[in-house]
Amino acid sequence: MRAVIPVAGRGKRLRPHTHTQPKVLMNVAGKPILAYILDDLRDLGVEEITFVVGYLAEKVEEFVRERYSIRAHFIYQDEPLGNGHAIYLAREHLTGPTLIVFGDTIVRADLRAASRLDCSAIGVHQVSDPRAFGVVELDRDGFVRHLWEKPSAPPSDLAVVGVYMIQRPGPLRAALERLVEQRRMANGEYWLADALQLMVESGERLRTFPIERWYDCGTPEALLHANHALLESSSPAPADIGGSVIVPPSFVSPTAVVEGSVVGPYVTIAEGARVSNAVLRETIVNANARVEGVLLEDSIIGENAAVTGRRSRINLGDSSEIELT
Repeated sequence: MRAVIPVAGRGKRLRPHTHTQPKVLMNVAGKPILAYILDDLRDLGVEEITFVVGYLAEKVEEFVRERYSIRAHFIYQDEPLGNGHAIYLAREHLTGPTLIVFGDTIVRADLRAASRLDCSAIGVHQVSDPRAFGVVELDRDGFVRHLWEKPSAPPSDLAVVGVYMIQRPGPLRAALERLVEQRRMANGEYWLADALQLMVESGERLRTFPIERWYDCGTPEALLHANHALLESSSPAPADIGGSVIVPPSFVSPTAVVEGSVVGPYVTIAEGARVSNAVLRETIVNANARVEGVLLEDSIIGENAAVTGRRSRINLGDSSEIELT
């Protein structure tokens, strides 16, 4: 089995962090977003992955090649023309059963069961208000009848989450080529949902499979929510740090230094970070950052950033420094 992962987005809603860091490498509950996806694919037995990269592509490639022993291909998306265009660029790598996983969402699902389905399938999750999502409409036999992008009157509550199991890639390649050749764009972008709809209209059968939980990491608030939920579900072993109190669930990297502080609950402290004389709750401290003498909650501190001073709420980008007085 192969996989295709689009990771070319600029992550504008996560600025200032994504000025210097790809969104997919943002740390949440102890590891980058992309690591959750790659670890799941490795457990599934996927050994060949095509990444569609763009903004800060070299950092994504460096991360993958340093940490994973997989056959990796990197295709560059010059213009941000949508997720359909990203998969179109990777169409030559759609040569057998292929998982397509969007790189900015962490999901919890039985991908092994999805890989055994008798036809291609779309990962869906029931939501209370589907109007902000792509939505799937099913026929009486449980096959996809239609895909709708953010409909004002949703025909179902099944939101498309961003995971697709393609059993027969030929029809998808043909649909992607038709999509681009006919310039079927919406808001200046090509959408994978439109290509899948072309597949359905050509007679290809599509099922759905359930996504048990999913975490959108596209905004600071969503990233902190994902950090909270993943720490709660994974319950990392509590760190034993003399002179400090670590309130679970929290993650403290073995290479981080914590002195005279109260950390947690729901705090992530990444590798090389230093926290001293501070109180942290619901906060992510990224690699090699420094936090001293402050009370922080609902905050994200970027790599190599420094925060000193008093109680505050901070969303500080990489390589920045602020003193609170």
